[in-house]
Amino acid sequence: MKINFRKLVLNGLYEEAIFYYTKLHSTNAIPNTFYFDYPSIFKACKKLTLVSTGVQIHTHVIKTGFSSDVFIATSITDMYMKSGFFKGGANMFDEMTHRNIASVNSVISGLSQNGYFSESLLVFKNVGIGGFKPNSVTLASVLPACERLKNGLEIHGLAVKFGVEMDIYVATSLLTMYFNCKELVSGLKVFKLIQDKSVVCYNALLSGFVQNGLPVFVLKFFKEMRQVLEENPSIATLVSVLSACSDALNLRFGKQVHCLVLKHTAGSDVMVGTTLVDMYSKSGCWKDAYDIFKEMGDSRNLMTWNSMISGMMFNGKCEMAVELFEQLELVGLEPDSSSWNSMISGFSRLGKGIEAFHFFNKMQLAGITPSLQSVTSLLSACSVLYALRSGREIHAHTIRTAIEADEFISTSLIDMYMKCGFTSSARKVFDHGERTEDPAIWNAMISGYGTNGKHDFAHEIFDLMLKEGVIPNSCTFVGLLSACSHTGNVAKGWELFRTMDRNFGMKPNSEHFGCMVDLLGRDGRLDEAWNLIQEIAEPSSSVYASLLGACRLHLNADLGEEIVVRLLELEPGDPSPFVILSNIYAGQGRWKDVERIRDIMRDKGLRKLPGCSLIEVTENSTCV
Repeated sequence: MKINFRKLVLNGLYEEAIFYYTKLHSTNAIPNTFYFDYPSIFKACKKLTLVSTGVQIHTHVIKTGFSSDVFIATSITDMYMKSGFFKGGANMFDEMTHRNIASVNSVISGLSQNGYFSESLLVFKNVGIGGFKPNSVTLASVLPACERLKNGLEIHGLAVKFGVEMDIYVATSLLTMYFNCKELVSGLKVFKLIQDKSVVCYNALLSGFVQNGLPVFVLKFFKEMRQVLEENPSIATLVSVLSACSDALNLRFGKQVHCLVLKHTAGSDVMVGTTLVDMYSKSGCWKDAYDIFKEMGDSRNLMTWNSMISGMMFNGKCEMAVELFEQLELVGLEPDSSSWNSMISGFSRLGKGIEAFHFFNKMQLAGITPSLQSVTSLLSACSVLYALRSGREIHAHTIRTAIEADEFISTSLIDMYMKCGFTSSARKVFDHGERTEDPAIWNAMISGYGTNGKHDFAHEIFDLMLKEGVIPNSCTFVGLLSACSHTGNVAKGWELFRTMDRNFGMKPNSEHFGCMVDLLGRDGRLDEAWNLIQEIAEPSSSVYASLLGACRLHLNADLGEEIVVRLLELEPGDPSPFVILSNIYAGQGRWKDVERIRDIMRDKGLRKLPGCSLIEVTENSTCV
């Protein structure tokens, strides 16, 4: 029986092609004309990532004397390169006595796809030396290696020179390159110039928008795609759109895409299923996410489990997250760095620092290297718990693992030390850390000094920030105004408040107004603070609460009563305003009004919750 291997591979029947080849070889029934079928067999090995099988067939080729043929040698090189066996691919390429542009393209493409960008560019630059003229495949293969815009522009120029810039593969690669380099306008221009748009180029566009944090544009162009193309969306399309729905918290659109998934029977794909789990989880529908997770059954991979664990943590279902985490080993999966990070960051975000540290210790015992996300999450937990000793242990870990200089780590360390009251330790981290144009690390210093009542140091950091050319943002002024509030420096507060618009073109928001209200209230300027609140379009409850606290300090019952009315409109279930007003009455000796407030609270079913503190005692933390 004559078998058409080329047809089998073209139809995606890779396993069948390998099976029939193995059968022919075992019976020594491979004809001399099989020379023409070897490229197809090596392509099947590449598609199935069967490197060991490819090596065996390569050995057969050497024995038959066909390895010197440029077409077979190119298919072997391509198989090795695309399967991640770079040494084998490079050796095969070096041994080729005769090369063509196809063999060069396979090396460039293999290096690019596996992240060896500089090597891919180097091979491309030597194309001309070998006497080859780059074609559209060459340019499309090297464009993913262009991490720098300069290199991408050079390749774009060559594409124009050779007249292939509108080739569908080159144009799609150009589009991806521009989006990777954050040149969205240029990328969109390339997309609009493509005449015969396909699902492939739309996928590149949608993926680029997701990558650059623009989910609204993903949904817009997906709608356009559905209108202009007759082709059904691919798996890659659905994953990009569902990711965008997740990022944009657009549950309604996500449900419509879910229906489309079911219509085109793409729900069985593990990537689509995992993205659906993530989308429903982030939209607060953890039960729907869990139902999809269970329906996926045996098709679930570690990424699916991690997404479900993260989703449970995101929705505050930490017990279910722990249960899922413990089930990983039962289903034959080993927790990776992402699994541990989901548990650690989840507990930290929920304020369960002790549990976060428990999983951090377990992760280290399991031999998993903590990621930057895990470390920053733990430092945040230390800040919340005021756990200085634990924070110092984490700091020591960052020094041992040489990640202390990372800006995110430095900022988290500063925040932890400041909240624990150790400003000198925070300053040491700041002085030795790397500082960029990002104001985050500066803001941590300013805010920390302000919280610790060191107003002068906060302004010293601000002056140094301006001197080094770092542009302050909204958070910078929140920290500065809070520092003024903690020290009662009204004049400096007003100066900074006016400076925002005058010197930096920044309109104060409700948070800045809230800081000024707090500052004026602490200084006893209650009427001035009340008038300032009237300038806020929609005052938040925190602004009113700040002024109510000042009324408590200065025993101003009349203004306090007005503020309580406003707070009840915003948060009718919060008992705090009544408690504070009752304290104001008590301070004035108005005991009948105190009783009246208590009766109102009783009628409304409101009661003050008892407070608790967490104190670090040797190795244990105790609630009192």
